[in-house]
Amino acid sequence: MVVEKLRHNRDDGEIHRLRQSTELASQAFPELLKHVEPGMTELQVANWLNNWMLQHGAQKPSFDTIVASGYRSALPHGFATDKEINRNEMITVDFGFYVNDYTSDMTRTFSIGDPGEELRHVYNVVHEAQDRMFRAIKPGANGKAVDAAGRDYIAAQGYGDFYNHGSGHGIGLDIHETPNFGPRYESNVLQARNVMTVEPGVYLPNKGGVRIEDDLLVTPDGNERLTTATRELQILS
Repeated sequence: MVVEKLRHNRDDGEIHRLRQSTELASQAFPELLKHVEPGMTELQVANWLNNWMLQHGAQKPSFDTIVASGYRSALPHGFATDKEINRNEMITVDFGFYVNDYTSDMTRTFSIGDPGEELRHVYNVVHEAQDRMFRAIKPGANGKAVDAAGRDYIAAQGYGDFYNHGSGHGIGLDIHETPNFGPRYESNVLQARNVMTVEPGVYLPNKGGVRIEDDLLVTPDGNERLTTATRELQILS
């Protein structure tokens, strides 16, 4: 625990490496969108992304890359399977890779063809929830309050029962470090130079789900989003 707390505040070298890792992940997402197509399996998509990251400077994945499509995107912590990707369904991709010993953690949800009005609305709700969390993140804010900034909005939109995981965690040498964002983390108080994930989500059983996850640096007067990939819903033709 003492060592973990000492690692909360990143020095300049660590922040530089985290920028490298998050930027490589950000570059991978638009490349993936050029490659994915209906008929590919989730495993094929995950393997393509893994290979791209490794070919472009990543050392290794931080966890098994998640690709969950259609009804399976309603699984908050799913995994890639041999299910084929179809048109008009949501596809969630959650991945993290080490670059120079420091990790990234990023999630994007997109579709090939129109996923329908309800899931497009859910995407907008999650997007706004993440924006509200961004605005709450600054030195002195605690993990419970940051979580509530997104969770309370999702609940007000009628989806509170469909958001069933924490809202973020520290990253660095490990993929899951402290501090954390969640209802139980009032004692987790942010400081400048923390690097955190921000990852609200909504998951509708048998329909589909949406998670958007970015990596963020806490600055003396607020925060800086390190993940630069677009957060707007990408609907591929």
